[in-house]
Parts: sequence; structure tokens; C-alpha cells
Amino acid sequence: MTRPKLVVVGNGMAGIRTLEHLFQIAPERFDVTVFGAEPHPNYNRILLSPVLAGEMTPPDIVLNGLDWYAQHGIRLHLGRAIVAIDRLRREVVADDGSRERYDRLLLATGSTPFVLPVPGRDLDGVISYRDLHDTETMIRAAGRFTRALVIGGGLLGLEAANGLARRGMAVTVVHLMPWLMERQLDAVAAGMLCDALRERGIDFRLAAKTQALHAGPDGRVAAVELESGERLAADLVVMAVGIRPNIALAQAAGLHCDRGIVVSDTLQTFDPRIYAVGECVAHRGVAYGLVAPLYDMAKVCATHLAGVGLGRYQGSTTATKLKVTGIDLFSAGDFTGRPTDEHLSLHDAEDGVYRKVVLRAGKLLGCVMYGETHSAPWLMDLMNSRADVSAIRDALLFGRDVETAVERAQQEAQAARGSARARRDALGDMDDGNARPARGEQDHSLATGGIADARDTRASEPRAMQLKAA
Repeated sequence: MTRPKLVVVGNGMAGIRTLEHLFQIAPERFDVTVFGAEPHPNYNRILLSPVLAGEMTPPDIVLNGLDWYAQHGIRLHLGRAIVAIDRLRREVVADDGSRERYDRLLLATGSTPFVLPVPGRDLDGVISYRDLHDTETMIRAAGRFTRALVIGGGLLGLEAANGLARRGMAVTVVHLMPWLMERQLDAVAAGMLCDALRERGIDFRLAAKTQALHAGPDGRVAAVELESGERLAADLVVMAVGIRPNIALAQAAGLHCDRGIVVSDTLQTFDPRIYAVGECVAHRGVAYGLVAPLYDMAKVCATHLAGVGLGRYQGSTTATKLKVTGIDLFSAGDFTGRPTDEHLSLHDAEDGVYRKVVLRAGKLLGCVMYGETHSAPWLMDLMNSRADVSAIRDALLFGRDVETAVERAQQEAQAARGSARARRDALGDMDDGNARPARGEQDHSLATGGIADARDTRASEPRAMQLKAA
């Protein structure tokens, strides 16, 4: 019996994770073909930074080796890009002119790095940072040259800067905004991060705009000129100023695109035979550039490709963790909030610890943590569940252990109330109806005393901390 054909355009994390889920649900449903523009099997892109820093090697980050594709009967075309989709014939066209028919098509084309439109952007020695090829290019450059400049103080730019510094290069980061990672951090956390990276030898130019790149006598980039007129010497320039969904293929095929390839909650495009997942997608007006939302999409998409789909993708709460050895940093949700929201923060400058949470209508809206992030999974669960956290408000800055202490105090207070009632009832049977203390008054004093003792003890423990509530 001939099986329907599923063609996957893109051999990255989102597309292959969709296949993994599909094979778990309906392993024999499709005859599968995968096209990947890179010459490598699927690898973990979020581990490119440890490869750059010399902490891992390229084979260490491979997620699905060639044997995995063979085991599942996948026809894999590496180093082969799809250049056109013929929706009328239901075929894709590769860059070598070959064609592949599909019954279902999954687009997982990812994103492309944004390159600043400044003079000198095409010089030798100017690269973006997106894939394994870029990483290997930087490693080779670090072995030949001494001065690197990274344009962009976001997550990827800082990881690139740290990796190049670890390989012995003198690194300067130029960032347009007043503080680093402004989309993931507030000014306090960003300042602490900047200080920590300066201690590692990385220099910064903040609130600085790149004006032009200049070549040396050999035609290779030699300097970066800022709008202020300052020139910074550089043998290698890494542009890490953002990404854009790779929608060129979909647009040329006539699929509806708006920022990304527009998909429904089932990850279908406006052509019901074509699905899309990953960084190329725009779902409810949002394009995601982090791994967790991509995996959420993959799980939902696989069920619908398998013909058993009941779930809907309804968006994801994004979280950020910096992959720089020795720096613990985490942010999630809306940590800026509104002036009317409740903002709680803790700052221990001596120990390098900062935490901030934002509450709205009793629910956790977002958080930022620097220096100590062990409670990050717990806070993420609270955000995703949209639970009312009013009862554990005082524990949010201190972690789940403190929440347990509060719950234990409440349980002890409740037990004390029960014992008090039993004693009153016993005395009441003996006092021939004499008046008793009002239960509500005594219950309140017992409960408040128990919880207050727990909170007072907890509040006295952290040393040299500033705790603020606004």
C-alpha cells in the first residue's frame, strides 16, 4: 500500500522535533523526505555558544545522527535547499532542479540574521552568528586575529562575545540601547550582567550606533566607526542585531505572510495541505525566536499531521537563560508590567543576587532573576498555570522552600485552632453555659501569630538585601 508523502523543508530543531512526535503517534503514516540546506544532520543550535567557547565540539551537539534518519526510513537531502513550491502540482523544487511530490508539506525554514545596512557590511571578516558554519568561522578567526567587535548586546551577541573572549580575543560589544538585553532584563539586572562581563575582559559601548565599517590595506575589515565619531579597531566583526522569519519561499508560493508565515492554532497555513512550525511562523501576530515555543508548536502540529489532532497551539510564555558559564540569569513573561501592577524586588549587591516579580490581579505576570535562579522552574509553572498566588506572595522572591514554610505555618495554625476549639468545647460542657470567648477573635489571633512568626523569621535571614514593593 502506497503511503502519502510528507516533505519537510528544513532540517532544524523545530521540523525534526515534529517528526519525532509524529513517529511516536503514527510511525507508518507517511513516506517522509527531509531537505536541509546545511550539510549537517539536526543539531542543537542553543549549544553553539559552548562550541564557540571551546567547552563542546560540533559532534557533541548533534541531536539526530544519520542512523536516526535511516532507522525511520527518511530520505534525507543534506546541503540541498528548496527554492520553489509548486502548489498546483504539489511539488517542491530543489536548488539542483530536482522535484519532490508531496501530499503534506511542512515548512520549518527558520530565520535569517538581520544585517545592518551600513557601509562596509560586505567586507571580509564581517559575519553574522546563526549556525554551525558561522561558529566555525569565528573559531578560525580567533586563531588568526586578536581583536573582535560584536554589534548587538542581546542574548546571541553576548554569547558570541564571551566565546571569543574565552578564545583569547580582545572583545568590544557595541549596543544601541542604554543597557544590555533590554528585551529580557531590566536596568538593574543588566547592570549586574555588564559588570560581570567586564570582569571577564569584555569592553562595552552602550547607547552607541554603528555608522560604518572600514577596510584595512588587505581589504579585510579593520575598524568600526560609531555615530559619535569614535573608531574601534577590529579584525572580526560579528553582527548579532536580531533575526527575521525566513518567509521568502512561502511568499513566492503565494502563502499568506505577515512578519512570518501565518498559521492557525493547528499550525496550518492558508493552504490546508501545508503546515509550518518554528521561527518562520507568525501565530496570532507573534513570531517566536526561542526553542521552547518551537517545541510546543511541534507537538501540536504532529498530532494534526497524524490525523488525531485535538490540541490547539495557543501561544507560549517565553523564558530566557543566558548560556555563559558562571553567570546565572533568567527572565520570563512580562517583567515590566504597568504602573498599576505590583512590583516586588530583592537586591543583594554584596552577593550579586537580584530578583524581581510582577503581579497583576493576584497572578504572576513575569520575573527577572540574576545570580540565583533555582526557583525559575517553579515560577514558570505558576505563570503557565495562571494560578492565583496571593496566598504565597511573600514566598515568590525567596523560592519554593519558603512557600513550603508558609504552608507549614498555616497548617500548624489550623491545627492549633482545632485544638483550641476542642478545649473550649470540653470546658463548655463543664461551665453550665457560661460565656465563652468569641471564636472568630481567638481564631484570628492564633492564625495570624503562626504565620507572622514564620514571615518574621524568614525576613531576618537574608543579609544586606534590599526588599522593595511598589
